[in-house]
Amino acid sequence: MRVGKGSSYPILLETTEALIREKGCQQTTLKEIMESSGLSKGAIYHYVKSKDELFGLVLKERLAKVNQRFQEAVNTDSPDLETPLAAIVQGMTHVDNPEDVTNRIFIYLLGKNEDPTVEALLKEGYRIAEENAVDWIEAGQENGVISKEIDAKKTAHLFIVLSYGLRVRAMVEPDNPAFRLEDLHAYMHNILRGGGMG
Repeated sequence: MRVGKGSSYPILLETTEALIREKGCQQTTLKEIMESSGLSKGAIYHYVKSKDELFGLVLKERLAKVNQRFQEAVNTDSPDLETPLAAIVQGMTHVDNPEDVTNRIFIYLLGKNEDPTVEALLKEGYRIAEENAVDWIEAGQENGVISKEIDAKKTAHLFIVLSYGLRVRAMVEPDNPAFRLEDLHAYMHNILRGGGMG
């Protein structure tokens, strides 16, 4: 998957997301994406080789946006725990929304996990999420706003598992109020302040 960000790149992603919202992942085809976006087959194949890779690219872009929000929050004049944590949680507002395109993609790709290409996409997404989370935690530790007793890698894994669980729950039982995004925010805050996962 080559990811050079030319002028057709945002059009490709926006069109893909719009079609998934309208039709779902299964029914969205590369042919429809070409027709709706006005992009040629060559323009699309410049970025990806398949629909599944394109869907993986949409997930990857979401992770990049969350990481960018975090970096912007960390670079403010008053670094504290709440500002970057709020940026992370704001970037995750989709995880408990059954209508969110990335949740639909995530569930769709999980169902195709036996395909080696899809398996690689899911592993890459997990790796990127883990690296981002570890970087966030370590940045907080360096700035003195996250307990140094926290094991960054274990805690990153915990947060990813929780966010993946919220994604699945959003699709299976969206109206269950037992644990919502605001609960995840409070839980993350407590752990990062030294309340667990050492």
